Amino acid sequence: MTDQTRRSYDLVADRYAEELGDELRHKPLDRALLDAFAELVREGTVADIGCGPGQVAAYLASRGSRVVGLDLSTAMCAAVRRRTSLPACAADMTALPLRVAALDGLVCLYATIHLDDDHRAAAYHEFARVLRPGAYALLSFHVQDPDFPSGGVKTLGTWWGRDVDLSFRFLDPDAEVSASRTAGFDLVARLDRGPHAGFEHPSERCTLLLRRATLT
Repeated sequence: MTDQTRRSYDLVADRYAEELGDELRHKPLDRALLDAFAELVREGTVADIGCGPGQVAAYLASRGSRVVGLDLSTAMCAAVRRRTSLPACAADMTALPLRVAALDGLVCLYATIHLDDDHRAAAYHEFARVLRPGAYALLSFHVQDPDFPSGGVKTLGTWWGRDVDLSFRFLDPDAEVSASRTAGFDLVARLDRGPHAGFEHPSERCTLLLRRATLT
């Protein structure tokens, strides 16, 4: 599954950057969430997990955060370095190349949707491991769309004219909150929203603002 996802995103990385690299301009709610996250993190070190071509990382950097991009796809990481001045490296979110408590913040927008339940649980534990106690994580995912309910899985064999092998999962927010708590997070806030019509896939979405539980 990991190799298939990596290969697929390597194939579409340039087109993805062209089509979606400026997407935040059309998403006021996402910008507001990132602004709030940046205010909480202040000038801390943040990882953008599943960073794609770096649009979110660049936005957070413009708000004063020190940001590094991490993505399964080496081609996506190359796009980050080409489009921004930010560092980016290839990494699997279930085994992050970061030391314990290295980060002051973490964002992962629409990337855990490629993982099954067990691998998402492993990713949440990795997120908790690399965040210092009290640090924040921002997590977004698709919940449902006109063709797939929550819990459904959409498979894609062709994308922008390239042969790919990708699975997109529609996740239950309550289940993801529970899994994140098991991994060591407290829920700070939750936003459910519909799509920005004309600018993104027509899915219902959820964003969770999580805080790494402090040690007792």
